[in-house]
Amino acid sequence: MSSSDIFIGETIGTAILILLGGGVCAAVTLKASKARNAGWLAIAFGWGFAVLTAVYTSAPLSGAHLNPAVTLALAIKDNDFGDLPVYWGGQLLGAMIGATLVWLAYYGQFQAHLTDREIVGGPGAQATTAKAVEAEEKGAGPVLGIFSTGPEIRNAVQNLATEIIGTVVLVLAVLTQGLNDNGNGLGPLGALITALVVVSIGLSLGGPTGYAINPARDLGPRIVHALLPLPNKGGSDWSYAWVPVVGPLIGGAIAAGIYNVAFA
Repeated sequence: MSSSDIFIGETIGTAILILLGGGVCAAVTLKASKARNAGWLAIAFGWGFAVLTAVYTSAPLSGAHLNPAVTLALAIKDNDFGDLPVYWGGQLLGAMIGATLVWLAYYGQFQAHLTDREIVGGPGAQATTAKAVEAEEKGAGPVLGIFSTGPEIRNAVQNLATEIIGTVVLVLAVLTQGLNDNGNGLGPLGALITALVVVSIGLSLGGPTGYAINPARDLGPRIVHALLPLPNKGGSDWSYAWVPVVGPLIGGAIAAGIYNVAFA
């Protein structure tokens, strides 16, 4: 694979991943959405299908890493770090493009949600105002969860551990079951396996932090949230932003070490 193929494939694939994954979060969250309050099951399966679609689309070009933690693990497994910056650059750019597309697809819903007094407070606000105030106190605006993750209980050690554990599960599944014949990305069956693993992680381990398990998935959309001209959007919670970046990278490295010791 050439550097241009890798960059283009990762950009397209990660954009699709975030468009569909962030899209289901928007569908469940925004007040004027037909899918509002569809619940955690919808989010978990929505992200799983997002992974499936993104991998099948981008695998022929780049091997469909779509996740800096997966790229790091494969680099450690093969002791080859040459393409790491190209993968990571495409993944971050794709995540930002995908988050922007979510905003465009739900533009009217964002405007309605973020000008609703019950959501953002102000005269006429009812009981939901307390939730908006609580979110602001934590540094997160009322729609930040559409773009990036945040903890239910803010404890850096626990939050970091949760992200590490979830990413170890994901990356071990990729390394042991998901790779293509060349061993440098996901194969057709691996895409399905990985998508189901993502659903499983969401259902079983997603409760504490929202299961980023992917640095680009969290950082790219968080940057977009900070830049978009959304009314009353609140903060982007930068004090927490390091956790869904550092945790998955540590988890990916640990998974690669486990693989090299136990499976290689």
